[in-house]
Amino acid sequence: MSRAFVKEDDGGGGIEPLPDRPISPHPNIVTPEGLAAIERNLAELQERHAAALQAEDRAAQGAIARDLRYWSARRASAQVVHVVKAPDAPSEVAFGTTVTIARDDGRRQTWRIVGEDEADPAQGTLSYVAPVARALLGKRVGDVVRAGNSDAEIVAIS
Repeated sequence: MSRAFVKEDDGGGGIEPLPDRPISPHPNIVTPEGLAAIERNLAELQERHAAALQAEDRAAQGAIARDLRYWSARRASAQVVHVVKAPDAPSEVAFGTTVTIARDDGRRQTWRIVGEDEADPAQGTLSYVAPVARALLGKRVGDVVRAGNSDAEIVAIS
C-alpha cells in the first residue's frame, strides 16, 4: 500500500484540534469594565500560551489557542457603551443601568444590565440578551414585567 495517503504521526500524541468556541450572533456591546475584562483575559491567555509553547505542551497550546481566538474576536467586535449618569436616577432601564424588581412572592432582585461575556446573574449582572433583561429594557419604575414564570414590578433604577 502506498504511504502517500496515510496520515503520519506528527508527534502530537493524537491530540485532535478543539472546535472554536461559538460566537454570539448578537452585537457585542460591553461596558468599559467588560472591555477591560476582555483585555485582561487576552493578556493572561497570551502569557499562558507562551508558557505552553516553552513547555511544548501541545494539549495546553490547543486549548489556549482556541480561547485566544475567541477573546480576540470578542475584542475586535466589542462596542463600548458608556452609561451617562444623570444627576438623578435614570428614568428607564437601559444597558449599563442597575434595576431592582419586586416579585409577586416578595423577593427583591437587583441586576446590572451588561454585555454577554460580562454576565453572571449570581454576582448581580445580567446579559442584555437574557429574557428578563429584554423584558426590562426601556421600562420605568412602577412598570410590571414578566420575569420568568411570574410578574415583577420595577422598584428602582440606578
